[in-house]
Amino acid sequence: MVKIHVKRGDESQFLYEASIDTPVADILKDCATIYNGRLKVDRICGEMQELAKHGVSLPPNMQGLTDEQIEELKLKDEWGEKCQPSGGVKFNKDKIGCRNGQAPTPQMAEVLTKTIKEAKDMISKKKVEMDVQVTQKTVQDALDILRGAVMIVYPMGLPPHDPIRAEFENTEDLSGRQASLEVIDIDQASMWWAGKELLPHKKLGDFVGKNEKTKIVAKLQKRGQGAPAREPVVNQEEQKQMMAYYYKKQEEFKKLEKEQEDTYMDSAWADTHELKRQFQGLSNIKWGPR
Repeated sequence: MVKIHVKRGDESQFLYEASIDTPVADILKDCATIYNGRLKVDRICGEMQELAKHGVSLPPNMQGLTDEQIEELKLKDEWGEKCQPSGGVKFNKDKIGCRNGQAPTPQMAEVLTKTIKEAKDMISKKKVEMDVQVTQKTVQDALDILRGAVMIVYPMGLPPHDPIRAEFENTEDLSGRQASLEVIDIDQASMWWAGKELLPHKKLGDFVGKNEKTKIVAKLQKRGQGAPAREPVVNQEEQKQMMAYYYKKQEEFKKLEKEQEDTYMDSAWADTHELKRQFQGLSNIKWGPR
């Protein structure tokens, strides 16, 4: 199996394996699905952190309003009363006014935070360094444990307008958000390796050869963006180490040059009394015990 180190820009994303006989179209579809799935897990984890702190989301017509405005407009959060966390409520007002402040108890909040960490670890970019693949099943498992944690803390479910529920039901609306720019449409996905685009109608072996033990670094991006920028020969960390090394050598050379400027005074030819001592036969006299 060919091991593909998938990157987006200069950032590592995940490892993927495929046979040389695999159509590139299948690889693009699989990698784009995994990439988008990882983004979904990250979005859900971010919202679940807020859920653990401030409770469920307010209805859209109440978000961002002050208590006085809500009272004046006679608005009521009916879903907030239905969707109560198990184990009781700990009030923690949301300063930005997106959630109702009916947070779960610390014990239930801990269930959410632990699951968030577990899910993030499952799809972490550090898996690349550990030489561990992230597959569609990995992403689905991460989504399943997040869904399970929400069901434990909120057995009555979340309001239909809560972004976490929308993410689980694949009805999320990302328009106008930064997240919409990160998602890659599966039909518009492209992959580049060694300055060449892997064309969908060909097989992987047409580009990497017949060796199944090949490992390549490929960049995933949207079609039509052209060839991605080439990466520097050395990464930022290696560059820092090289600069520190050469700076140290430069300082050592400066020190040696300064010492050489002073040590010439100890040479015999620089001693003004050397000729006189030679005539007197005193040039090779050494002081010290025999």
